This record gives sequence, C-alpha cells and structure tokens, in this order.
Amino acid sequence: MTVIFGNPGSTELPFLRDMPADFRYVLGLHERAAAGMALGYALGTRKAGFVNLHSIASTGNGLSAIQDAWYLHVPLVITAGQQDRRQLHAEPFLKSYAIDTVKPYVKWAHEPARAEDVPSAIARGYYLAMQPPRGPVFISIPMDDWTHMCLPIATREVSETTLADPASLDDVVRALDTSRSPALVAGSQVEEDNGWNDVLNLAEHLNADVYQDPIPSRWTFPRSHRRFRGGLLPAQQPLADQLANHDVVVVLGARVFLYYTHVPGDTIKPGTKLFQITNSPEDVASALAGQGIVGNLAQAAQYIRERARERTKTSAKATPAPDPSPVYPITSAFLFSTLNKVMPGNAVIAEECPSAKGDLDAYLKLDHPQSFYSVPNGILGFGLPAAVGLQMAMPERHVICTIGDGSIQYSIQALWSAVQNKLPLVVIVLRNSDYSALKGFCDFTQVGRNVPGMDLPGIDVVKIAQGYGMSAVEVDTPDALDPVLRAAFAAKEPRLISVNVAKGGQKCMGMDQSVNPPNYR
Repeated sequence: MTVIFGNPGSTELPFLRDMPADFRYVLGLHERAAAGMALGYALGTRKAGFVNLHSIASTGNGLSAIQDAWYLHVPLVITAGQQDRRQLHAEPFLKSYAIDTVKPYVKWAHEPARAEDVPSAIARGYYLAMQPPRGPVFISIPMDDWTHMCLPIATREVSETTLADPASLDDVVRALDTSRSPALVAGSQVEEDNGWNDVLNLAEHLNADVYQDPIPSRWTFPRSHRRFRGGLLPAQQPLADQLANHDVVVVLGARVFLYYTHVPGDTIKPGTKLFQITNSPEDVASALAGQGIVGNLAQAAQYIRERARERTKTSAKATPAPDPSPVYPITSAFLFSTLNKVMPGNAVIAEECPSAKGDLDAYLKLDHPQSFYSVPNGILGFGLPAAVGLQMAMPERHVICTIGDGSIQYSIQALWSAVQNKLPLVVIVLRNSDYSALKGFCDFTQVGRNVPGMDLPGIDVVKIAQGYGMSAVEVDTPDALDPVLRAAFAAKEPRLISVNVAKGGQKCMGMDQSVNPPNYR
C-alpha cells in the first residue's frame, strides 16, 4: 500500500513527516471525501486501500465512508492519530475513543499496546481486510509512537480463497439437472471473487434467466446479454412474484434478499428450491429462506458448470426499453439513453441519483466487469469520492459519476481532488432542485406530499464546481446534451455537466403503488 488517502491533523503529522519518495499522498478536503476516494481506489485496484484520518474527527466525518466499505466489502486499512501516549491517562485535548465508535462497521478495531507493535498491527489489519468477506479495519496510533524503532515485519503469503463444501454444491447440481426453469441471481460478491466470466459461462451453460440482486451496489452480469432479465425489486411480495415462474433459484453472491419497502409476502414461491452461495457467513445466517453455502463465488460457479447438464440454447431476449422522446424539460430517461449512446464501451459508472435509478437501470447497457458501483446502504456522499478513486485506479477507462443535485452536496469537496489530480472524470448532475426520491417514497407509502424539507432551491452546482477549479456547464435543452457529453469525453481534465431534468413522476426504487403497499395513513 503506497498510496495514502487522508486529511491530516496534528496527531498525524509525525506519521506524515519525511514521506518516502515512492509513496503518494492524496489529499481530501474532508474525511468523508478522503475515505471515499480510498474506497473507490480499492474497488478499482482490487487491493486494500490505505486511509489516514484525524483522531476524533475520523469517527464523525469519516464514519459514513467506513460504513460504505463495510456494506460493500471493500478492504481498507484505516489509521487514525491518537493523542501522545504519555498523557492519555489525563484525558488531554483530542484524546480519541474512535475504536469503540467504529466497531460495528469494521472487521477489527485496535490500538496497539506498545509503539513497537504498530507495524505488525498494520500488517495484521491488511491480511484481515483482504480475507473474504473483505472489509475495513481501523487502527488508532498514538502520535509519539512514530518516534520509536521496531523490528522488521516478515513478508508473508496469505491465502484469500475459501472453497465451498462440494457436497452442498452437489445439491445445487442435482436440483438444476431436474429443473424445468432455473434462474440465477447475480450479486456484488461475484465481482469481489473475480467471478464475472465464471457466472456468465454458467448462465450460458444452463440457459438460465439471470436477475440482478435488489438495490445492487455493483452490476455483475452483462446488461445486454440475451438471458438478462433485469433487477429484482426490494420488497418481499413483488420480488417473489418476479421469480414465480422458476422452480430452482440460485443466488450467487448476494443476500436473500435485500428489502427496502415493507410489502409482506413470501421470500420465494412455495415449492421453489432456493440456494444461496455467498462468501459471507453473515449473509447466510440472516437469510429468510433457502439452503446456504459459504465459499468463493468463482470456484463455486466453475464447480457447478463442470457437473450440471448443459441445456439447449434459446434465443429468448428481453424487450428493450423504448427510446425516450427529446422533450423539454429533459427527462432522466432521455439523459441516460443519450449517455448510453455516446459513452465509451468500457465506461465505469459511479452512481448516486436515487430518484432516477429506474431509468438508469433501463437505459445504461454495460457489458464489462468493474463497470458499475452504487451506494450500498442508503447513506448519501458515496458517489463522487468513489468516482475520483476509481478514476485514479483505472486511468485507461472513463469514469462517469451520475449524481443528484442533493446527493452531490454531501461530499462535494471531492471535486477539488479530481482537479488537483488532473483526472478525466465526467460528473453528470441531475438537477431537479428537490429530493425527488423522498417525494417518490411519500407517494409509495401514501404519506402524502405535506412534508417539509423536500425542495432545494438556489443551488448553482456549476459555480461551485468552477470555484474548485473545474470546467462546468449547464444543459437545459435536449438538443444540447449530446455535444456537451461528447466534448466531456474528449477532454483530458475533469468536467461537470449540470442537466436540468424534469421534476416529479419518480418511482420508489423502481416500484409504484401497483405492488399494493400497506396503507400507512
């Protein structure tokens, strides 16, 4: 780990002194931005990212990014300064209790007992962060520890693969061999375990319908593939209805299931055989139904494909969404349809536009691994810093951050880091001047629109971006969208495009009242 993301404070200065020439320090103007950029960098490199945060502020300003890493299984080694060890007993200014605060959202939280133990603690944290399911670790380091000498740390090789039980996988094979209509559900852990091609080959071997897991944090199956059937809805009965025609369902690398709105019903249709293969024991334990199997997703997909009978290929294909009209004001459907036509084929999307998820899902067709990342837990502030880190990790690909005008305010400082690092990042802001996702949820739950705090007037994100040194432009008419997007992809520096989009009419996570929600009034 030679790239350090951070926002320094007084207790971190001894660590940062005399930085080696082969290390790179990436400054974030806020701890949320610094930790979020490290998260994106770790996602792009598939290796542990290193974050250095400041004392007490790390658990306040940076905690939401740490939670993102926890839910998204991102390996981060997070260090934070602590007050001088020699006066901790006196409760000095900036004494930190951070390890107690972060414990629910890290794999390990630790403050070494001796200064000489700091390097071995960082090494232990790295190995633990990289073990499946991957995740963040947190180490609090007293500032005077950096003045001590210590013994070298041994170079080690540590396996990062856990194999699933063959006998349990044989149960899956037998069920698939007798199935009349199998389905696969692809989850984010497929990409964690480098299993994109293995799951794709399995789907083609079985000629199975493939669904994306609800509210996906990653897309892990080609969107234009003939067997892709779209995403599952995040509520019990609507999801069960989507899978009702399948007699065997194999969930690969996802929870069973991730719900948002409460629409009671079956987890799965009675009589359908449900299997879950995951790298997370926690996900197996929390599942509401099905046979759970813990192990590496790529290895499991290979095992099943080698033993299950091959099915005859069919040409069945989902009907594509119709081209949206270039009406005024611009619709999010038209925005994403246009973006899909002009963006590079290997583009990477970092998404945080809750009210437009349905249109984004319908019109963006990404067919390459590591192409889509989204907020895993509903905490805003994920998209922009993650996009910066992803662009640093994948300079050969164009990273696009599609984000709402409300969402971008949570970590807007990351614009400055994109400028300072001269990244060709394209930021597309959907500007509707309100919290449309919340208005959609008000409609879905029948709360009504008489709720305060739903509107965002008076924010000019173009001027804010320009204040950080970024080229920015506003798009108001449909005919201006295509040329502005093409110019942004041709640029060598970051660009922000603020698109004025239509208000209202948004669904709640792709659902509307036709799924019969309970009456909350």
